[in-house]
Amino acid sequence: MKLRDKKLFKEGEQGLIAATLQTDTASVFRWLNWLGLSYFFLLNTVYLALILIAASSLAGYFRRKQFSGIQDAMRSPATPPVSVLIPAHNEEVGIVESARAVLSLEYPQFELIIVDDGSTDSTFERLRQEFDLVEIPAVIPDSVPTIGKVQSVHISRGHHDLTVVRKESIGRKTDAINVAIDLAKYPLVCVLDADALLDSDALIKVARPFIDDPQRVVATGGAVRPSNGCAQYRGRITAVRMPNNRLAQIQVVEYLRAFLLGRTGWSKIGALLIISGAFGMFRRDVLIAVGGYDLSSIGEDADLVARIHKYMRRQKRPYKITFVSEPVCWTEVPETIAALRRQRKRWSRGLVDTLSTNKSLLLNPKYGTLGLLALPYFVLFEVLGPIVELAGFVFLIAALALHFVNIYFAGLFFAVAILYGILLSILSLLVEELSYHRYERWKFLTQAMISSVTENFGFRQLHAYWRLEGLVMALLRRDARWEEPARKGFSQDQSIAIP
Repeated sequence: MKLRDKKLFKEGEQGLIAATLQTDTASVFRWLNWLGLSYFFLLNTVYLALILIAASSLAGYFRRKQFSGIQDAMRSPATPPVSVLIPAHNEEVGIVESARAVLSLEYPQFELIIVDDGSTDSTFERLRQEFDLVEIPAVIPDSVPTIGKVQSVHISRGHHDLTVVRKESIGRKTDAINVAIDLAKYPLVCVLDADALLDSDALIKVARPFIDDPQRVVATGGAVRPSNGCAQYRGRITAVRMPNNRLAQIQVVEYLRAFLLGRTGWSKIGALLIISGAFGMFRRDVLIAVGGYDLSSIGEDADLVARIHKYMRRQKRPYKITFVSEPVCWTEVPETIAALRRQRKRWSRGLVDTLSTNKSLLLNPKYGTLGLLALPYFVLFEVLGPIVELAGFVFLIAALALHFVNIYFAGLFFAVAILYGILLSILSLLVEELSYHRYERWKFLTQAMISSVTENFGFRQLHAYWRLEGLVMALLRRDARWEEPARKGFSQDQSIAIP
């Protein structure tokens, strides 16, 4: 073969290899893009199913509501007393209002235990001045494990049902809650965040499942909603408004999806994994049986519920863990990127920790819908979700730039990943508004609708990145201490005259 022919042959061979590589690369990109498209379709369809289940459950709830007998429960001697537990670390801004809100709740018999977990601000001093606290000698049982040394126990001269404990902090919220569980004297315990404000009838409503089915119900959770922008007076939300902060507005929509519809749906099929640490009620004997909150856990709320599921299944006892959508707990959400990032990284880190610790539940038919549906959902869409979501958008942009996919596929991807999600958010808002009609002004509902759209352009991708950071923290076993975001406090309702 002549030299010229050899050169042409070699060039042809190289061109064939390059064409083959380009074809293979294009095939890989197309396959990855179809995988991403399928992921978003499956994720949003699961959301849709949960919304439909929740809507059906809410419809049934409102049909039965007139026969619920809440007032009878208020008067009944059979209504179990409750110990309300609030762990607090540097909560000087809102701790007094939270305590007032609890002390004025409509409930036959309850006590409030606040644990000041090594605060370095004036959290305790504000409580002491407002409620006239005096120190008392007390021996605290060790029903569940604790680490931080209890420094003092105080009671109020004006409110005999208020106890305040001061203890050393170990950087874990769970240690403060366990101290409160040890000190609690009633059969039901309700755990609240230190910045939480409850609706006046929230406690009796979240306790209602225990009253109706005392043998089987072991835990309930109530809805949590952002209080930013709302007005309050003496521990009560007096006007529900949308926040002025755009970041907080988006979180209003998030909370509606997650609490009102997501958890209502999981609860309906018996697969509720998370009861929010901001507002949950438990049987104290069950908490003691499972060893209280895990002091090493980052995602303490999900971890506790998972361990309760395992304990009750192993005991072969019929049980219920339910979500009650109507009682509302109002809590302040972060309004800065930095604070929200810290929160979501910690949540992601905690979820991975919980799933890893309780991996025996995954795809285990012994745990019913929890093991076969809920756990796979959290692994696939919550733990691995950030990787797939971010990679999906990156591969789509790259494939478009390299002409591996056409504009029609990009449009389909956009419709499934973005428009489908917007539709679900708006549907969630409509279900909530038709059910409870919280917003009295169209302006606030319109703002929520706009947030349902805008969260998909930038915020959702940024949130996925924060969740990915939490996943990396979990894989590297980096610690995450209890760091509450800076509180702004509630705006006082100026329409109410203060006596």
